[in-house]
Amino acid sequence: MSAYTKIIGTGSFLPPRRLTNQDLTTMLAEKGVETSDEWIVSRSGISARHYADADVMSSDLGTQAALAALQMAGLSPNDIDLIIVATSTPDFLGGFPSTACVIQRKLGITNECAALDVQAVCSGFVYAVSVADSFIKSGMHKRVLVIGAEVFSRILDFNDRTTCVLFGDGAGAVVLAASDEPGILATKLHADGRHADILCVSGTVNGGALAGSGLLFMDGQAVFKLAVSVLEKVAHEVLAAAGMESSQIDWLIPHQANIRIMQGTAKKLGLPLEKMVVTVDQHGNTSAASIPLALDVAMRDGRLKPGQTILMEGVGGGFTWGAVLAKI
Repeated sequence: MSAYTKIIGTGSFLPPRRLTNQDLTTMLAEKGVETSDEWIVSRSGISARHYADADVMSSDLGTQAALAALQMAGLSPNDIDLIIVATSTPDFLGGFPSTACVIQRKLGITNECAALDVQAVCSGFVYAVSVADSFIKSGMHKRVLVIGAEVFSRILDFNDRTTCVLFGDGAGAVVLAASDEPGILATKLHADGRHADILCVSGTVNGGALAGSGLLFMDGQAVFKLAVSVLEKVAHEVLAAAGMESSQIDWLIPHQANIRIMQGTAKKLGLPLEKMVVTVDQHGNTSAASIPLALDVAMRDGRLKPGQTILMEGVGGGFTWGAVLAKI
């Protein structure tokens, strides 16, 4: 068994189609829905997002992010012995075959490694990393590919300006490996199903037909209030588990949902805003892809350096939340 789990590679991928707030404003105006760049930025901090083309699936985005992470790690696809994909927008209705299995095929992996999807919405990547960490530390697996991939543009209600302006598509990935050096220091996961109705897609499938709504619903005020509260608590929990203080965090990499939630979390932890990685302005909320996307951006632009400590945390529908404390 390995004492530690180490991040040895990161990758990300955004579909080429980029929509600025003005692009979205023009598109929504054709539907009779009014919004503006100022309205969107003031409420969310978002200036642009990416949308996948109609024939592009979560697995396509995830495959590209995975290839970039594998390249950074210096590994080939068949070196991986477990794939975990966090997604709320799987390739297939009903969620099977899993998006993880589809990505396994697209990567050309032939070693019959295990592959599974994790569903915790915007907390999905944190959940998936925690699961991978447990597998590695148990000795069951040595190299795990963890991917967050979403095409949220498919489930947006473009008649609801309070939600459709917030989300985008994309994918991020990490390669985790057994290591003798400190990597994942602690993880904490939570859920409270009593809040299931404040952020959901409530439709069901019956007899092959959709019953109810297949579009995202969010009670923005309820989500905001709960998110700021639980993110602060879980951050302190994971720090306590590692025997560390918030002052020892070099970088906060939160779920990129809303700049106000992100800034509120940083302030409650006593962290200067300069220590927070922000990509929500250019990516929007990419759900399970948002944290690995932000992680990869900061890795590749040189902000994250070996030996630094990062705190990754997210909240999502369910209601779910969690945090991962790691050393680069």
